[in-house]
Amino acid sequence: MSVEMMAEVSDTLILVSVLAYLAAMIGFALELAYGKARAEKPQKVAVGAAGAEAEPGEQERTPEPPAWALTAGKAALLVAWIGALANLLAIVLRGLAVGRWPWGNLYEFVISISFAAVAAFLITQTRYNVKVLGTFVMIAGTLGLGAAVKFWYTTAGPVVPALNSYWIAIHVTAAILATGLFVVAAVAGILYLVRGDGVSRLPARADLERIAHRAIVLAFPLWTFAVIAGAMWADKAWGRYWGWDPKEVWAFITWVAYAAYLHARVTAGWRGRSATVVQLLAFGCLLFNLIGVNIFLGGLHSYAGV
Repeated sequence: MSVEMMAEVSDTLILVSVLAYLAAMIGFALELAYGKARAEKPQKVAVGAAGAEAEPGEQERTPEPPAWALTAGKAALLVAWIGALANLLAIVLRGLAVGRWPWGNLYEFVISISFAAVAAFLITQTRYNVKVLGTFVMIAGTLGLGAAVKFWYTTAGPVVPALNSYWIAIHVTAAILATGLFVVAAVAGILYLVRGDGVSRLPARADLERIAHRAIVLAFPLWTFAVIAGAMWADKAWGRYWGWDPKEVWAFITWVAYAAYLHARVTAGWRGRSATVVQLLAFGCLLFNLIGVNIFLGGLHSYAGV
């Protein structure tokens, strides 16, 4: 396969991924909308003619979901895997077409983050039942790929010499993996704030908070490593470890924000809404670091392209 053909197939596979993520989003949404409702807290239910109360811990009975809703969820999971595989293959072919690690510009970075977010959700789903997050993770994946194609598409080609380094595989890979997990945590956090009291088709708040916390516990060391590796790469490329470049500053701000979240949970015992708000503020810093800095602030990292 020629270089030009690999680049074209990569672009086509990104479009396939967009369609697959969109279809999966619809399937997950159908299961969420018509699936089984859950009570936020165990409720006592009057039973029998005498109005006797159920045993503590027994939840309010809810109608069983229709079979087609469960089928839609299972189909959505399969389609999401297909979309993720297409997304991964597009990234690999892009790298082969350009003869380098495919993270040299914002387009390549965003399509990789979209894959990482979806992959983090799918891998988590193999161990925990977090399918309810699927609708919203697929929205993030679809919007990420759509924005990359619409606004940040860059023709496959070489990059500046500073990016032709093995450090891009170390530094950027860690950042991408961490970001994928942070996206899953943010989705769980948003659902936590949205969920009302009583019966809902969303998981209990405690479960959503647990999912977010575990994702951040896994992502934070990766982000820490990415920041350290970035400093080491900067020393090799520019002769200094730290120069207060906007991207460096916001990467550090993001690290501090997530560190504050973890520290508050451990030392101050923060739980619930307050902890969730902190982690969502940290996610806002992350988004600005990944995209906003490139668009609004520039700096030494601006050669990655927008």
